[in-house]
Amino acid sequence: MKINQYIDHTNLKADATFDQIKKLVDEAVENDFYSVCVNSSYVKFIRDYNKDIKIAAVVGFPLGAMTKDAKVFEAKEAIRDGASEIDMVINIGRLKSEDYFYVEDEIRAIKEAIGENILKVIIETCLLTEDEKIKACKLALNAGADFVKTSTGFSTGGATVAEIKLMREAVEGKIKVKASGGIHTREEALALIEAGADRIGASKSIDICKE
Repeated sequence: MKINQYIDHTNLKADATFDQIKKLVDEAVENDFYSVCVNSSYVKFIRDYNKDIKIAAVVGFPLGAMTKDAKVFEAKEAIRDGASEIDMVINIGRLKSEDYFYVEDEIRAIKEAIGENILKVIIETCLLTEDEKIKACKLALNAGADFVKTSTGFSTGGATVAEIKLMREAVEGKIKVKASGGIHTREEALALIEAGADRIGASKSIDICKE
């Protein structure tokens, strides 16, 4: 297995500098990672620096609590600037309030805004009950998303094997699953892939691949 091609090499830190983002891109090229994953303000900078690298941009990150229109605008700008994948955070409070129409409508609006580009839906599993995780996955599936994703990596927990299995079952294999948050070793990454993860989001990507 070529684990490199599962990895979105990630730097979402608030204090990430231009030099650190360049380093992220250079590492992704050198190690043949699938893409880089960054905050949306860096997309144009990366595209100007490297015309070929795949870019995933996060939207509504990390809390997911801003308005739908704000997320749609951010997603459109990121695609315009050169991203081909969007990793959006759902409105977690709305989900927990059982405002399911809002959550599904927001996901659908972003997917419609970005067209054929890939939409990954971050459900922040560590804040959800098992039933809420299943419901979030079903809403993402119904709204036309391409992936469901475990975590931002900025909350109280990250990806687990049990959650990947649960999410894979919830989407019935019809869309893909991305594991992210707290993945530090090759062993952890391989266990998540074995459980059904189609993509791995990690900032420790080089360590994962060197083991």
